[in-house]
Amino acid sequence: MGTLFYDGEGYELDDRVLFHLQIAISSKLRRGENFFLTWPVPVERGSGRHAIWVDNGVPIHFYYSGSRTAGINRDWIEELVQSGGRASGMFVGDEPDGPASSPA
Repeated sequence: MGTLFYDGEGYELDDRVLFHLQIAISSKLRRGENFFLTWPVPVERGSGRHAIWVDNGVPIHFYYSGSRTAGINRDWIEELVQSGGRASGMFVGDEPDGPASSPA
């Protein structure tokens, strides 16, 4: 499990999820696009969901517990980036089936 640090808070996420989020978020922020990022909280951690406003003016830090870079599922990244354009924001759901390329 890695951690997404944003605006003084830390959120635990799987390293693979975190890596895909890093790519999708950086893509949106490079374009100057701010958005909500939403993801579910697993039942074993109390259920619910988080929603944070992602903005270029707020420092973001990705901490990975593992040393290996995950393979990239381009379909998932595209899905994340596209969902970030909706009013409800970028939603982190299950990874779609798709080819994973070699590590970035």
